[in-house]
Amino acid sequence: MKVLALNSRFIFVLLMGSTFFIGACAVTGKSKEISHLSKLEISFADATWNGKAIPNGQQCNRFGGKNPQTPRLMVKNIPHGSNAIIMEYSDESYAPMDKGGHGKIGYRIPEGTIEKTIPAVPGHTFDLPEGFFLVAAHANPAWDKAGAYMPPCSGGRGNYYYVTVKAMSYVSPDDKKPKLLGIGKLSLGRY
Repeated sequence: MKVLALNSRFIFVLLMGSTFFIGACAVTGKSKEISHLSKLEISFADATWNGKAIPNGQQCNRFGGKNPQTPRLMVKNIPHGSNAIIMEYSDESYAPMDKGGHGKIGYRIPEGTIEKTIPAVPGHTFDLPEGFFLVAAHANPAWDKAGAYMPPCSGGRGNYYYVTVKAMSYVSPDDKKPKLLGIGKLSLGRY
């Protein structure tokens, strides 16, 4: 009888511990999926960009940009199941324009693609090239001109710009909660 009582307590403690662990994961938002994200390999497919300084003319119109556009990007190690690449353009030096504040733009890819060159997107417009879609317009249309992408626009103060690239799985084009499968970051440079 004593052995049975001890085993019952052990099972109860084990079950309670498992419940706590599962509950903690749900509350913190951490899951197995996050630890298995693919690390995307991202590089410039455009020789004018070097990741150190924003190329001349690629700043916003307000500061003399001449037909500014996003750099073409080479994205490798795209995980199975991805059907879109999302680019989030940011100014790390200015909090209101960080975390995608310069625009979030998607690009559809065929499922099974493992590497892809992402074409350039012009700044200051909502007229996106074929294959692209708007996730979120840039956050400060009053500063320069509204559009999907605002090129670096700090006036040459040395702000740091970067792009976060995400591989996603959309169930449908209208999917509001796509699944994140891979992520990477690339320095665009300072301006």
